[in-house]
Amino acid sequence: MKIIFAGTPEFAAVALEALYAAGHDITLVLTQPDRPAGRGMQLQASPVKQCAQKHGTPVAQPVSLRLNGKYPEVAKQAHALLQSTPHDIMVVAAYGLILPRSVLDIPRLGCINIHGSLLPRWRGAAPIHRAIEAGDAETGITIMQMEEGLDTGPMMLIESLPIADDDTTGSLHDKLAALGGKMIVEAIARLELGQLPAVPQPEEGANYAAKIAKEEAALDFSLGAEQLARRIRAFNPFPGATGRVGETVIKLWQARPVTVAQSGAPGEVLSADAQGGIVVACGEGALLLTELQKPGGKRLPASEFLKGFALEGARFN
Repeated sequence: MKIIFAGTPEFAAVALEALYAAGHDITLVLTQPDRPAGRGMQLQASPVKQCAQKHGTPVAQPVSLRLNGKYPEVAKQAHALLQSTPHDIMVVAAYGLILPRSVLDIPRLGCINIHGSLLPRWRGAAPIHRAIEAGDAETGITIMQMEEGLDTGPMMLIESLPIADDDTTGSLHDKLAALGGKMIVEAIARLELGQLPAVPQPEEGANYAAKIAKEEAALDFSLGAEQLARRIRAFNPFPGATGRVGETVIKLWQARPVTVAQSGAPGEVLSADAQGGIVVACGEGALLLTELQKPGGKRLPASEFLKGFALEGARFN
């Protein structure tokens, strides 16, 4: 099948690579413009662009697809390119641009999306983060027919995946990316055989997964230890949960709830030693911090972190 693929990050690149491996003809790839990255802030191609270039596929990077938007000429050129590129269907995964109706109507078989949740739960930009933060027992991938609403289209294929107690957004992302790659290949194969019906989403149970804001990184230790531990896992690797001790902002990468005999004010460090680790009082229960990072430093196990940063008697605020 001839496919136009639209996507940007690693999650999408895994799916694109799976389509190449399955022998599909990727006639065009759409991805976000190159962005500054790294310490030198040099322009860097997206993982999807790098994958497409490796396979010799033409790449387009329009800043907009809206004909009535801020860049109408750019959008007009993009529409012309899509219309002139031979294809049967468009596959979309974490592209980063909203597809207007004028684009959705171009492919003969429409546009299908690889979404990282069990729809209708967690529609929106950050379904993996929000599933962990909320304490969901499972998540998964939904292959859906795209429409103008935000992740509201009919579901074509859905498969669940358990969320492990130690899953971070990083580890769960990788599991879901692999599952998405497998499922999009299966979906295209079934679509070619006419065996992929689309089922409307129920409205019951719909949630919106808002984009993660950097401001959310700062932890409020008046919350319960279970909730804070989930938030730390949800914000790993981005934006990284933080706690402030004095004027120093410390990133907290791994932690788990613990039961302790003593109590203290929320944020109070109850113990900080190489044997017992760093235990912090919370609004309910206590949190054992196991991996931390000070400004300009590396991620370190708690025992190593304490060698260069004393926390005995300190308080996170």
